[in-house]
Amino acid sequence: MTELPDVSVMRISYDRDQLLESDLAATPLEQFQRWLADAVAIGTDKLIEPNAMVLSTVSANSEISSRSVLLKAIDERGLTFYTNYGSRKAAEIAAHPQVSVVFPWYPLHRQVAVQGRITKVSREESFAYYQTRPHLSQLGAIASAQSSELESRESLEARMAELVEQYPEGAEVPMPDFWGGYLIEVDTMEFWQGRRSRLHDRLRFISHGDNHRLDDPNAWRVQRYSP
Repeated sequence: MTELPDVSVMRISYDRDQLLESDLAATPLEQFQRWLADAVAIGTDKLIEPNAMVLSTVSANSEISSRSVLLKAIDERGLTFYTNYGSRKAAEIAAHPQVSVVFPWYPLHRQVAVQGRITKVSREESFAYYQTRPHLSQLGAIASAQSSELESRESLEARMAELVEQYPEGAEVPMPDFWGGYLIEVDTMEFWQGRRSRLHDRLRFISHGDNHRLDDPNAWRVQRYSP
């Protein structure tokens, strides 16, 4: 039997940076873009998929589930990702449209936590992104009935092989009706910077009123929280 590591002694000192109010951008969009640029610049050998975020949703029975998805756009409206509308996450979003996401940028001793309300994007917007996907990723969206029980790995690969034959490289692949994007309209966006002695910096943009535009400094107030 493999000897298990002692997780109780695992710790590092967070001493890479600080986050003071004077360092913060005027809007959550600009601040996020700054940190995302840093996450990309550190390189994929240290931080793979810097646009990956952990999405948490709540079912109709108040059961919480989490999974990683990929951010595919951020603009003044909010954060956009794409998925199967028949998946577990989609069913839970339909039941409770309030979600949270976390960007775990561990090598930078940072994380960004977002809470907000989620809605589907238009089919036109989904199609525009779908056309940019690699050919096999388009086919994979059709082949997988995401979150449903699967008879075997072989049955999934057989379905994929059928689609490869039906739509060879270069052929136009239709976007399935059960696939598309979601937009998270942000209520809060918290920027967490690890600091020594676990006295971390936590600065949170909080929306007020009905204006949730991420590029409008008048739509947000900033609050510091204890680590």
